[in-house]
Amino acid sequence: MTERTPLLHYRLSTSVNESESRPPPVGPAVEPHPGSPRERTTPQRQPKKLPTFFGVVIPTLLSMFSVVVFLRIGFVVGQCGLYQAIAMFLVAYFIISMTVLSVCAISTNGALDAGGAYYMISRALGPEFGGSIGIMFFLANVCGSALFVLGLVEAVVATFGVPEDGTVANMSYQVLPSGYWWSLLYATTIALLCLLVCLVGAHIYAKTTFIIFLVVMFVLVTIFISFFAVRPRTINLPSSATGNRSGPMFPTTANFTGFKLDTLQGNLFADYTVDYTTGTMMTFATVFAVMFNGCTGIMAGSNMSGDLKNPSYSIPRGTITAVIFTFIIYNLLSVLVACSCDRVLLQRDYSFLRDINVWQPFVTIGVYSSTLSAAMSNLIGASRILYALARDDLFGKVLSPAKKTSHSGNPWVSVLISWFLVQSYFMLGKFQTLFPELNYPWVTFSQSG
Repeated sequence: MTERTPLLHYRLSTSVNESESRPPPVGPAVEPHPGSPRERTTPQRQPKKLPTFFGVVIPTLLSMFSVVVFLRIGFVVGQCGLYQAIAMFLVAYFIISMTVLSVCAISTNGALDAGGAYYMISRALGPEFGGSIGIMFFLANVCGSALFVLGLVEAVVATFGVPEDGTVANMSYQVLPSGYWWSLLYATTIALLCLLVCLVGAHIYAKTTFIIFLVVMFVLVTIFISFFAVRPRTINLPSSATGNRSGPMFPTTANFTGFKLDTLQGNLFADYTVDYTTGTMMTFATVFAVMFNGCTGIMAGSNMSGDLKNPSYSIPRGTITAVIFTFIIYNLLSVLVACSCDRVLLQRDYSFLRDINVWQPFVTIGVYSSTLSAAMSNLIGASRILYALARDDLFGKVLSPAKKTSHSGNPWVSVLISWFLVQSYFMLGKFQTLFPELNYPWVTFSQSG
């Protein structure tokens, strides 16, 4: 039996069985001759291992933050009110806490290697469950990386892109060409950047995410400062919020009132209305579905199990730290928003945090940075899961190439395969234009061109 045997009790009994079955050496021990090839052989360079903060806390924090901190808090409070918003966070974090506790229990039950959740499940429940869950988890990370890249492209084009309808750009910085093929080019460029970081190795990935983490934390600090430093003002609502729809006219302006008791009282209870971006009537279930997506990402640190110094120690403590930190930030932001922003502003302008910031580009930078980090986290997580699946030989020779690693231990072939699948995901938009009878609701590129 080998270290790669998919069952945990096999792994734990490997050393005992091998020691019992290993025959004793026959004959006198032979000392290697000085200068012989055996003596000159140097061991393979070991990969640099990551501590708890860089390997678990930062990836999990950035994956959970993504865009929700900057865009969804106002949406949730505006539709549900402060009371239901806090209740939603309590329910959501109760759900993910059960998952986190399960991960903690499994991760401390034995030695961990590369593969994250797949490795833990396969050793605890066997290769049948582990293999099926592992391949789905791998594909989920691939799709997650692609969706984060697409979201970043949409954000960039919305800010810097020339309008596709042929109208004159409103701002001087709207210079980027728009359209399907241009969006595909932007997405490919971002995916190549993520590929480059992941190909170098986990150590460079940790340094990159740490820089992004500093940027996001700085932006978060400016958001909190803005609630106290910015004076009350009237904010023009987005033009899409006042589109030509049947029914009553939508307001064109809303107020940032600063901290007022009247504002808080007006934001305490639910007031579900039509979402100005989709024209759909919001309910508790739909708002919870949007909000809960921002509470996911807890497996980002577990996916790095093979690159951690002490995964059994780092995964529980790092994941729980990230969950507690994000829970405090979400609820604190909800209270500040409810105390200082009109209900109309929360319901008709989801980017209001940018409008009330001490310097508006800060929030835009934070959105771009956190989304890029989440895309990289999913890409490197997918490659580690694929590498673990290949090492366990659950799918025969199909995944044999994914076993290859660099001298530093980085599974570069798995990274390339994961990146190729992410790139293939981008082409689904054009595939739908060629075959319109098929429906792909997850494709977000414009279908023009």
